[in-house]
Amino acid sequence: MALRSAQGDGPTSSRWDGGAEKTDFTAKRKKKVAEIYQALNSDPTDVAALRRMAISEGGLLTDEIRQKVWPKLLNVNTNDPPPISGKDLRQVSKDYQQVLLDVRRSLRRFPPGMPEEQREGLQEELIDIILLILERNPQLHYYQGYHDIVVTFLLVVGEGLATSLVEKLSTHHLRDFMDPTMDNTKHILNCLMPIIDQVNPELHDFMQSAEVGTIFALSWLITWFGHVLSDFRHVVRLYDFFLACHPLMPIYFAAVIVLHREQEVLDCDCDMASVHHLLSQIPQDLPYETLISRAGDLFVQFPPSKLALDAAAQQQAEKTAASTFKDFELASAQQRPDTVLRQRFRGLLRPEERTKDVLTKPRTNHFVKLAVMGLTVALGAAALAVVKSALEWAPKFQLQLFP
Repeated sequence: MALRSAQGDGPTSSRWDGGAEKTDFTAKRKKKVAEIYQALNSDPTDVAALRRMAISEGGLLTDEIRQKVWPKLLNVNTNDPPPISGKDLRQVSKDYQQVLLDVRRSLRRFPPGMPEEQREGLQEELIDIILLILERNPQLHYYQGYHDIVVTFLLVVGEGLATSLVEKLSTHHLRDFMDPTMDNTKHILNCLMPIIDQVNPELHDFMQSAEVGTIFALSWLITWFGHVLSDFRHVVRLYDFFLACHPLMPIYFAAVIVLHREQEVLDCDCDMASVHHLLSQIPQDLPYETLISRAGDLFVQFPPSKLALDAAAQQQAEKTAASTFKDFELASAQQRPDTVLRQRFRGLLRPEERTKDVLTKPRTNHFVKLAVMGLTVALGAAALAVVKSALEWAPKFQLQLFP
């Protein structure tokens, strides 16, 4: 995969110094591949390093690497495949007809030029994966768009491993979307406008005046952008990012897309139909690496706990994916927060210390915020803002997760 062309960032090969840049890019790529395999082969596996690699420029680079790293990010044992159901799930599942309809409409999610027989075989596997996960987890409820996530894993890792990975994902990152109601999904969507307001009040007020709401971002969120991006390389790049991060990171990425299109929005007629039409048509040539960096930066500046105060996202907090993240952590002893971080997360510090605005604190404290909020990588906000390539960046700060 050509990293720069896949992401839409970086100089073109037509420049006079393109040869030197290509050589430099190749060297960086080789170095990153070596670092990934070093982390994979360490004993125990260096999950923190793998998360850094997944987030840094270019993500995990190839599907071959993703097949090895994605299970580590989700803490899935590749030697323990899920059991096969003894039931004829197509006969007994209440969701079969809806799943069948959705899968039949998923033609665009398969690579162009794939032989029809191969594609139809993968669609059958897609149905089986979804029905098996739902049968094994009756607390989960199918939603339209779920198949867009499952097919991404199927195409990257194959049927058996995809079942294990998506099952873990469904009980953690995607848990809110699989409730019997959309209440928790609405709570997450309600975080979108507060993020925009913090960064660009003018854009926020314009969107509020247009009464556009946040429904335009629903398909982005519940499919991890798989349904709206036509280039599979961009989809898997985002999946690298989201798998390595806090479950709420997709809403931050949604916000930076809107912020990136500020001028287009402000040039619209200030009415719901015009703004909704513009925002629902997501551009395919986004500067993905830049937006990933900005999303990480905004996560540090405006963590979910801060947004929750504005978005009223604390209702039934014990049932949300963000709260179950502690059950999902892949921390080793050196990755656990110290006493101060534990106290801050549990709300034991003095009220005046807890309520300070994050923007009034030194930028270096963003490392602490990352640890508290559970962003699962050593991701420096300052580095995100000024460094286009993270391949040479090796921060010493270690991953911190919820206790």
